[in-house]
Amino acid sequence: MARAMFEYTKTILNKVSFDVNLFCKEVQKALQRLLPYEIEELKIYIESLVNENPDLNKCLIYLKA
Repeated sequence: MARAMFEYTKTILNKVSFDVNLFCKEVQKALQRLLPYEIEELKIYIESLVNENPDLNKCLIYLKA
């Protein structure tokens, strides 16, 4: 079940990656509902999205906390 939430989160982030503000909101939501080990995986996934779209790096601040 938890894995499904992680996959769902990745799908959502991918779909909103065109809009930095939406992306940041979804990152914040994801950090509240995912398990600690999933958050570590999410960081790696988000870094790959940032490589494709450098504007998204504004959202990395949420991952540092």
